[in-house]
Amino acid sequence: MGIIAQLNIEAFKLADSVASPAMNSAMHVLTESFLLVLPLIVIYMLLKKDTNVFALVAAGILLYIVSDTLKFIVKEPRPCNVPELSWINAPYCESSYSFPSNHASVLTGLALFMGKYKYVRIAYVIWLVAVLFSRVYLGLHYFTDIIAGATISLIISYFIYAYRNAFAKLGIRIFPFLKRWMKVN
Repeated sequence: MGIIAQLNIEAFKLADSVASPAMNSAMHVLTESFLLVLPLIVIYMLLKKDTNVFALVAAGILLYIVSDTLKFIVKEPRPCNVPELSWINAPYCESSYSFPSNHASVLTGLALFMGKYKYVRIAYVIWLVAVLFSRVYLGLHYFTDIIAGATISLIISYFIYAYRNAFAKLGIRIFPFLKRWMKVN
């Protein structure tokens, strides 16, 4: 067995060692929590009049498109659908593809846009690590899917962050009613 395969197996063993019905439910809720967390971050940034919100939203959309396109190209089955891994904890198995993790691909790089907000960023990173663990815990991703998704996210987000002022200007053109409120030139 190669080192990458062994790394994935060890991650599943770790997840399996803490598995329980209560933990299954908690991890399922955690994995879906992005549906609440991301809108709250956007609202927070808007209330702070932070023009980085436009780049954050653009990054989220682009990262999702890139990640989903890679899933369609690679077509890696989810670990919970691999017969050799029938021993892993997989209470909520899905039939879609595994590589890369959309959660890792979309969520990881967004932390770059929260640089102004130390405590929000720290809370976000703690939440992010828990969400990414939940994807392995639930048998929906290999650990390497998470690493690949996070890497893709950081690279793409870095470039979007570098051009965040251009995204702010574009965002104000699309939503001109925000110009006065956000004080953008």
